[in-house]
Amino acid sequence: MTNLEKILKLTQKLGWRITTAESCTAGMISSELTAIPGSSNFYDRGFITYSNDAKIDMLNVKQTTLRSFGAVSEQVAIEMAIGSLENSIANLTLSITGIAGPGGSEHKEEGTVCFGLAIKNGSISSTTKYFGAIGRNNVRKKATDHAIRLILQKLNEHA
Repeated sequence: MTNLEKILKLTQKLGWRITTAESCTAGMISSELTAIPGSSNFYDRGFITYSNDAKIDMLNVKQTTLRSFGAVSEQVAIEMAIGSLENSIANLTLSITGIAGPGGSEHKEEGTVCFGLAIKNGSISSTTKYFGAIGRNNVRKKATDHAIRLILQKLNEHA
Protein backbone atom coordinates (compact mmCIF):
# COMPACT_ATOMS: atom_id res chain seq x y z
CA MET A 1 0.00 0.00 0.00
CA THR A 2 1.39 3.41 -0.97
CA ASN A 3 1.68 6.34 1.44
CA LEU A 4 -1.21 8.04 -0.37
CA GLU A 5 -3.41 4.98 0.04
CA LYS A 6 -2.48 4.90 3.73
CA ILE A 7 -3.43 8.58 4.04
CA LEU A 8 -6.79 7.84 2.42
CA LYS A 9 -7.48 4.95 4.83
CA LEU A 10 -6.39 6.89 7.93
CA THR A 11 -8.40 10.00 7.07
CA GLN A 12 -11.46 7.79 6.51
CA LYS A 13 -10.88 6.10 9.87
CA LEU A 14 -10.45 9.45 11.67
CA GLY A 15 -13.06 11.33 9.63
CA TRP A 16 -10.45 14.02 8.96
CA ARG A 17 -9.91 16.47 6.12
CA ILE A 18 -6.55 17.88 5.01
CA THR A 19 -5.57 21.31 3.72
CA THR A 20 -2.16 22.45 2.45
CA ALA A 21 -0.45 25.83 2.30
CA GLU A 22 2.40 25.78 -0.19
CA SER A 23 5.06 28.25 -1.18
CA CYS A 24 8.17 26.65 -2.73
CA THR A 25 6.28 23.60 -4.03
CA ALA A 26 3.51 25.75 -5.57
CA GLY A 27 0.84 23.04 -5.51
CA MET A 28 2.94 19.90 -5.90
CA ILE A 29 1.79 18.50 -2.55
CA SER A 30 -1.86 19.20 -3.43
CA SER A 31 -1.34 17.50 -6.77
CA GLU A 32 0.23 14.47 -5.12
CA LEU A 33 -2.53 14.18 -2.50
CA THR A 34 -5.26 14.34 -5.14
CA ALA A 35 -3.62 11.84 -7.50
CA ILE A 36 -5.51 8.89 -6.04
CA PRO A 37 -9.18 8.03 -6.42
CA GLY A 38 -11.11 8.91 -3.28
CA SER A 39 -8.98 11.92 -2.41
CA SER A 40 -12.05 14.16 -2.56
CA ASN A 41 -13.13 12.43 0.65
CA PHE A 42 -10.19 13.87 2.60
CA TYR A 43 -8.66 16.77 0.69
CA ASP A 44 -10.36 20.09 1.42
CA ARG A 45 -8.29 22.77 -0.31
CA GLY A 46 -4.85 24.13 -1.00
CA PHE A 47 -3.41 27.60 -0.64
CA ILE A 48 -0.57 28.51 -2.98
CA THR A 49 1.05 31.48 -1.31
CA TYR A 50 4.23 31.98 -3.27
CA SER A 51 4.64 35.68 -2.49
CA ASN A 52 4.83 37.29 0.93
CA ASP A 53 1.73 39.33 0.05
CA ALA A 54 -0.20 36.10 -0.58
CA LYS A 55 0.97 34.68 2.75
CA ILE A 56 -0.29 37.83 4.49
CA ASP A 57 -3.57 38.14 2.55
CA MET A 58 -4.64 34.49 2.42
CA LEU A 59 -3.15 33.02 5.60
CA ASN A 60 -2.81 35.97 7.97
CA VAL A 61 0.97 35.62 8.23
CA LYS A 62 2.21 38.64 10.13
CA GLN A 63 4.43 41.12 8.33
CA THR A 64 6.51 41.39 11.50
CA THR A 65 7.15 37.64 11.40
CA LEU A 66 8.27 37.84 7.78
CA ARG A 67 10.57 40.78 8.57
CA SER A 68 12.02 39.21 11.71
CA PHE A 69 12.57 35.65 10.50
CA GLY A 70 12.22 35.69 6.70
CA ALA A 71 9.73 33.84 4.54
CA VAL A 72 11.77 30.65 4.86
CA SER A 73 11.47 30.02 8.59
CA GLU A 74 9.66 27.71 10.95
CA GLN A 75 7.89 30.75 12.41
CA VAL A 76 6.34 31.57 9.02
CA ALA A 77 5.58 27.87 8.37
CA ILE A 78 3.67 27.76 11.68
CA GLU A 79 1.68 30.89 10.84
CA MET A 80 0.92 29.48 7.38
CA ALA A 81 -0.32 26.22 8.93
CA ILE A 82 -2.49 28.04 11.48
CA GLY A 83 -3.86 30.37 8.80
CA SER A 84 -4.79 27.49 6.52
CA LEU A 85 -6.49 25.71 9.43
CA GLU A 86 -8.50 28.85 10.24
CA ASN A 87 -9.51 29.34 6.60
CA SER A 88 -10.63 25.78 5.86
CA ILE A 89 -12.67 22.92 7.24
CA ALA A 90 -9.56 20.78 7.74
CA ASN A 91 -8.58 18.83 10.82
CA LEU A 92 -4.94 18.77 9.72
CA THR A 93 -2.95 21.29 7.72
CA LEU A 94 0.55 21.14 6.34
CA SER A 95 2.49 24.19 5.23
CA ILE A 96 5.76 24.47 3.38
CA THR A 97 8.13 27.33 2.61
CA GLY A 98 11.66 27.05 1.30
CA ILE A 99 14.46 27.91 -1.07
CA ALA A 100 14.38 25.52 -4.03
CA GLY A 101 17.15 27.36 -5.87
CA PRO A 102 19.16 27.91 -7.80
CA GLY A 103 21.16 29.66 -5.13
CA GLY A 104 20.21 30.64 -1.61
CA SER A 105 20.21 33.87 0.30
CA GLU A 106 22.83 35.41 2.54
CA HIS A 107 21.09 33.80 5.55
CA LYS A 108 19.74 30.50 4.18
CA GLU A 109 21.19 28.02 1.77
CA GLU A 110 19.59 26.45 -1.26
CA GLY A 111 17.58 23.38 -0.31
CA THR A 112 16.40 24.78 3.05
CA VAL A 113 12.73 23.91 3.51
CA CYS A 114 10.51 24.58 6.53
CA PHE A 115 7.37 22.59 7.27
CA GLY A 116 4.49 23.39 9.60
CA LEU A 117 1.72 21.11 10.83
CA ALA A 118 -1.40 22.24 12.67
CA ILE A 119 -4.24 20.12 13.98
CA LYS A 120 -7.68 21.37 14.88
CA ASN A 121 -7.19 20.44 18.55
CA GLY A 122 -4.40 23.00 18.84
CA SER A 123 -1.36 20.81 18.26
CA ILE A 124 1.23 22.73 16.21
CA SER A 125 4.71 21.64 15.16
CA SER A 126 7.40 22.65 12.73
CA THR A 127 10.61 21.28 11.32
CA THR A 128 13.33 22.33 8.91
CA LYS A 129 14.92 19.98 6.42
CA TYR A 130 18.10 20.67 4.42
CA PHE A 131 18.03 18.91 1.08
CA GLY A 132 21.19 20.62 -0.19
CA ALA A 133 21.99 22.21 -3.55
CA ILE A 134 20.53 19.34 -5.57
CA GLY A 135 18.71 21.50 -8.11
CA ARG A 136 15.34 23.24 -8.05
CA ASN A 137 13.23 20.33 -9.31
CA ASN A 138 14.92 17.84 -6.99
CA VAL A 139 14.44 20.06 -3.92
CA ARG A 140 10.75 20.52 -4.76
CA LYS A 141 10.25 16.77 -5.34
CA LYS A 142 12.07 15.74 -2.16
CA ALA A 143 10.17 18.38 -0.17
CA THR A 144 6.87 17.06 -1.55
CA ASP A 145 7.78 13.48 -0.64
CA HIS A 146 8.84 14.58 2.85
CA ALA A 147 5.56 16.48 3.32
CA ILE A 148 3.54 13.37 2.42
CA ARG A 149 5.53 11.39 5.00
CA LEU A 150 4.91 14.09 7.65
CA ILE A 151 1.17 14.01 6.97
CA LEU A 152 1.13 10.21 7.22
CA GLN A 153 3.16 10.29 10.45
CA LYS A 154 0.77 12.82 12.02
CA LEU A 155 -2.28 10.78 10.98
CA ASN A 156 -0.72 7.63 12.46
CA GLU A 157 -0.19 9.46 15.76
CA HIS A 158 -3.93 10.15 15.97
CA ALA A 159 -5.32 6.89 14.56
